[in-house]
Amino acid sequence: MNLSKTERAKRIPWGSIRAILLDWAGTTIDYGSLAPVEVVRAVFKHYGIAVTESEAREPMGQAKIDHIKAVLAMPRIASQWRSQTSAEPTDQDVQKIYKDFLLLQKEVLARYSDPIPGVPEAIAFFRSMNCKIGSTTGYTRELMEVVIPIAARGGYQPDVTICSDEVASGRPAPWSNFHAAEKLGVYPMSQIVIVDDSIAGIQAGKNAGCFSVAVSKTGNALGLPLEEVNRLEVDQLADRLLQIDRVFYESGADLVVESVEELAKLWVVS
Repeated sequence: MNLSKTERAKRIPWGSIRAILLDWAGTTIDYGSLAPVEVVRAVFKHYGIAVTESEAREPMGQAKIDHIKAVLAMPRIASQWRSQTSAEPTDQDVQKIYKDFLLLQKEVLARYSDPIPGVPEAIAFFRSMNCKIGSTTGYTRELMEVVIPIAARGGYQPDVTICSDEVASGRPAPWSNFHAAEKLGVYPMSQIVIVDDSIAGIQAGKNAGCFSVAVSKTGNALGLPLEEVNRLEVDQLADRLLQIDRVFYESGADLVVESVEELAKLWVVS
C-alpha cells in the first residue's frame, strides 16, 4: 500500500512522543554529510588506495572504526591493499588507518559543523511540544569536542550527545539510543523518535523499539552540498529523492522526510 508522506506521519503518535534522538552529520549539521566522506577518501589515498565517493558513503552511520573496516573489506579496496602491501588487510591495519583518520577528521570538522538551515527552528518547535532533545553519532567524543561548540554557536545544542566510543558497539546496534534515553530519563522507547540519514541509523532506531525517521535531502543518501542541490533540475531532484525514499522504507523507516525542518512541519499537520 502506497501511503503519502502525511499519511505516514499520522501513523506516529506524536501526542505521546517525549524525546527525539537526532544524528549529527547530514541530519542536523554538515549538509550532504561531506566531512566523513572527504576524510575517508583522503586517509585511504595516503596509503595509495583510491576510494570512490559511493564506496566511502556505503557504510555511513556506523562508528568510524567500523566504517573504515567496512571500506577496507570491500573486494576492490582489499585488492588494492594487497597490491600495495603484498598482504591481506588486518585488524592492525584498520587501527592504523583509524588513528590517521581521527587526526585528519579533527582538522576537517571545523569546516562542516554549522547547523543545517532550519534545524535550530525545528528544535525550538520540538521543545515547545515538550520533547527532550538527544543525539547520537558515529563520531568519537574527541571529535565531537570540535563539533559541539560550533553547532551551539549556530543555534543547535541538544540536551544529550552519545558518541560511538561510549557504547559497546555502534549502529545498527541499539545501544547509543538506549544510553541517550537513559541520560534523558525517557522510557518506554516507543515514546522516542529517531532521526537519521543512514540505513544503519534507521535500523538502530528500529532495533531499539523507537519510531525511525529517515532524512533524504540533507544527508548521506543524496550526498550533495546545498548549492549543488539547488542547481539540480526539479524533476531530477524529485526522481532521486523518490529512489532514496524507496530504499529507506525498504530498510524499515516509519517515515522519510527531506530534512529535520520538514519533520517539524509534518508534526504540525499530523
